[in-house]
Amino acid sequence: MSGKLYVVGTPIGNLSDISPRGINTLSQVDFIAAEDTRVTAKLLNHFGIKKPLVSYYEHNKREKGAVITDRILAGENCAIVTDAGMPCISDPGEDLIRECHELGVIVESVPGPTAFATALALSGMETGRFTFEGFLSVNKQSRKQHLEELKNEKRTMIFYEAPHKLRNTLKDLYSYFGDREIAIVKELTKIHETVLRTTLKSANEYFETENPKGEYVLILSGSKETEKQPVEFEQAVEMARDLVEKGVSVNEAAKTAAAETGFKKSEIYKSLL
Repeated sequence: MSGKLYVVGTPIGNLSDISPRGINTLSQVDFIAAEDTRVTAKLLNHFGIKKPLVSYYEHNKREKGAVITDRILAGENCAIVTDAGMPCISDPGEDLIRECHELGVIVESVPGPTAFATALALSGMETGRFTFEGFLSVNKQSRKQHLEELKNEKRTMIFYEAPHKLRNTLKDLYSYFGDREIAIVKELTKIHETVLRTTLKSANEYFETENPKGEYVLILSGSKETEKQPVEFEQAVEMARDLVEKGVSVNEAAKTAAAETGFKKSEIYKSLL
């Protein structure tokens, strides 16, 4: 008879947030699959738990996934944990869980804190509908495509970001979304837990002098029905051309299109000529 895989949530900062059931599960399984064995070892030592650890992360998930599932199929019980929060949220745990389902292994949840849900609740932003977007890619093309797809998103958007990438991410968000409302949440459940409610423009100005520290969750407001979406220059020229075709003078058409789109009248005028 095969064993089980337990998906165990771990603290996102304050170690007191682990549940009694979480401690009990980690104490009773045969072994633990951990994103970073050093981080998990500190958690286990804090609660006096001694269990074998298997490293399971993005770059070894195929090799170690097979090792883990073989042991479970042989009858051992395993707990999968991430460095902080629920496994499978922006980490490779989802692959192991999918493999277990495909193999008929029972997967059981032992829920714990999740950074994005905690940050959203703390932010005071709209929570009725939201979308979790995780980390933006560092690949320019993938990043651009991701942000382009979200331009008209009406739901509240949630992103994760590391401190050394925060400034670039805030610049990109401002570039794509304009001056939206944002809550910048850091160091959840820790001593320096902070919620900064501001706008993207002000956030960029603030972090020009403020050095980002800690792990961040960004809660960005969705597009409003009345919110004007960014207009490309070609669209402004096309708008002016339509006016000319309707009998408006080139000068007046350029002036009207400039007022509507924010582009310079002279540039639109040149393109029309």
